[in-house]
Amino acid sequence: MAVFFVSEFSTAPPLASACLFPSADQTPGVKVLVTSGPTREPIDPVRFLTNRSSGKMGYALAGAFAHEGHSVLLVSGPTNLDVPANVDFIPVETAAEMHDIVSKHIGRMDIAVFAAAVADYTPATVQPRKIKKSGDTLALELVRTADILGSARQPFGFTGTLVGFAAETENLESNAREKLIRKHCDLVIANDVSKPGMGFDSDQNEVLLVYPGRTESLPAASKHELSLQLVDAIVLLSTNDSQPLTNH
Repeated sequence: MAVFFVSEFSTAPPLASACLFPSADQTPGVKVLVTSGPTREPIDPVRFLTNRSSGKMGYALAGAFAHEGHSVLLVSGPTNLDVPANVDFIPVETAAEMHDIVSKHIGRMDIAVFAAAVADYTPATVQPRKIKKSGDTLALELVRTADILGSARQPFGFTGTLVGFAAETENLESNAREKLIRKHCDLVIANDVSKPGMGFDSDQNEVLLVYPGRTESLPAASKHELSLQLVDAIVLLSTNDSQPLTNH
C-alpha cells in the first residue's frame, strides 16, 4: 500500500501554545505512529458497518506532533479531513487492513497513539452481490476483529510509549483504567461521547488522562487546542519526565 507524504500547508487553525504542561520543545524529534478515523467493514458491494468517528482528534494529534518537529505516520480509516502538513499517511478501509499496516510499521516507532475507532466486529461473510430486500428481518453473523491496541505489546513486540483512547458512555475512569491495564498502555485518553457537543463529529472534546498511578483531566476545548496539550504530555511520558498538571 502506498505511503503519501503531504507537504502542503494545513488548512487547520494555527496551533496555540499549550499551558498545562511544561514545554517539550527541547525534546529531540521522535518517531510517532497515530491511528485515526473509523473503519468500514463490508457487508456487500454497497453496504458496510462503521461508526460515528470523524477522525478529527487523531488528525489534530498527528498535526501537533509534526508541528513540534516529530516524525509522524498517520494510519487512518475513511474521513473527510485533509492530511496535516509534513505527515506521512497510509489510508486503510477495514480493521484487518489497519491491523496489517500497524504490525508492519510499529516496530520502528518511539510512540504509538491509537486514536482510531476500530470496529470490534466484522461480517463473517461478505456477499459478492448486493443483498436484495426479501423479508421483514435480516440476520448478519459478525465475528471479532483483531485487537490492534491489544496486539501492540505482543505479538507486535512494541516497547515504546503506548497510548490508547477510550470512548465511553458510562464509568469513564474505571473503564479507561481497565483498558490501560488489560492492554498494557502507558496512558489511556478517555472521553464521554454521550455528552452533547463533545467527542464524535464535534470540534470540541473534554478528556481524562488515565495513567497507571493517577488520573488528570483536561477541560473542554477545541481538539486543536487539546492536541498540543496531549502531545506535550505524551512526549514527556515517553522521556520518563511526566509531571502533574500545573496551571499557569
